[in-house]
Amino acid sequence: MARNTQVAADTAAPPVTAILAKFVATHPSRGWSEAVEHEAHRTFYNWLGCAIGAARHEAADAALGAVQMLEPAPQATVLGRAEKVDIGSAALVNGITSHTFDFDDTHLKTIIHPAGPVASAVLALAELRGANGRDVVDALVLGIDVACRIGNVMYPDHYDRGWHITGSTGMLGAAAGCARLLRLDERQAAMALGIAASQPVGLREQFGTMTKPFHPGGAARAGLFSALLASRGFTASARALEAPRGFVQVVSDKRAWHEATDALGERFEISFNTYKPFACGIVIHPSIDACVQLRAQGIAPGQVERIDLRVHSLVLELTGKKEPKDGLQGKFSVYHGAAVGLIHGRAGEHEFSDAVVNDPEVVALRSRVHATVDDAVHEDAVLLSALLKDGRRVEVQVEHAIGSMRNPLSDAQLEAKFGALVAPVLGAARSAEITARWRTLAALRDIRELTARCRP
Repeated sequence: MARNTQVAADTAAPPVTAILAKFVATHPSRGWSEAVEHEAHRTFYNWLGCAIGAARHEAADAALGAVQMLEPAPQATVLGRAEKVDIGSAALVNGITSHTFDFDDTHLKTIIHPAGPVASAVLALAELRGANGRDVVDALVLGIDVACRIGNVMYPDHYDRGWHITGSTGMLGAAAGCARLLRLDERQAAMALGIAASQPVGLREQFGTMTKPFHPGGAARAGLFSALLASRGFTASARALEAPRGFVQVVSDKRAWHEATDALGERFEISFNTYKPFACGIVIHPSIDACVQLRAQGIAPGQVERIDLRVHSLVLELTGKKEPKDGLQGKFSVYHGAAVGLIHGRAGEHEFSDAVVNDPEVVALRSRVHATVDDAVHEDAVLLSALLKDGRRVEVQVEHAIGSMRNPLSDAQLEAKFGALVAPVLGAARSAEITARWRTLAALRDIRELTARCRP
């Protein structure tokens, strides 16, 4: 009876699909504050660095090899590579590489990595069409808003069920961004969202494998194709998001419909985006931050008998691997993150390589790290207590990890991160050239001025 009542009540859900479609199709270009505009540029720049940085990863090689078997037309750039492929494949591969290092942006309210699906789809389509930078930024802001607002409607129930929310809402954001770029009208935009709603991508079971970064890539490709279909008259339910058998009600028991529409066009979810200083799951960042601070106090790994971490329950749920065997598994081990934070004083993509995960010094210290759940500790905080071999105890408390909303990366820190990722792939000169222009993305007359610089 209760279940039937819930379904009956939700038949009165607001017309979310139509409302968001109208927003995507009609919201004024650059209809937001300077702060939102700047965050959009930061989001794109951070995404670009992550995608280029992983261009030579074995996951990129595998994905590119697979799509080339389809003999794609050379329509769009694979970032950081010489190859060009069709726009769907470019969206897929760039979405994969942007998430491979787990170094991309995070909308902390939902743990969505929004740029991966949205920017990957938008850039591929924009390159084919020779779109200008202004249109790309508009599509990015609006697409991210759609993905994250639907995420807000469902989180955390949807995520707790096992969906990888980046992929399972990302196809909506990608469809919205591409609909905007294609200048679809309200009805066509609604059809694009409706088509995308039948293509959620990603299960949390895949964390620690190459299929995790496949999720934003798959979502980018699905959203792009949804918009292309809609542009040619392909139809879908006009209530695909909110209907009793629509996307939201099928995949979540939480349905906070107001989250989709509150302050729509006034509050933009990209404003709440954050950027990672460490190349791993966001919930590990406080522990790494604390260990880096411990190292800064002059504590060496050899002095440590034991490290105790008091963490939020989500930390062990997501990153509780005690003995990771490779780099991808290391990204889901708070124990590994803490160890490299103290040994190396950083946790970039190198610290999550297979070699470092299996380094005897790291393995030995990792075994001396212990984590205990304390839900009085916030998700972006940690209480660290280190027992030294001489009997002393040193404590570090991180209330807001570096890279969080309360302690964000500066533009300078973002540029340093970009250089560290991109210079090994494209060279220091090309990396510096892109960095010198990232703040003026919206002023580009043709986005191909940028993509040409993103190939070796």
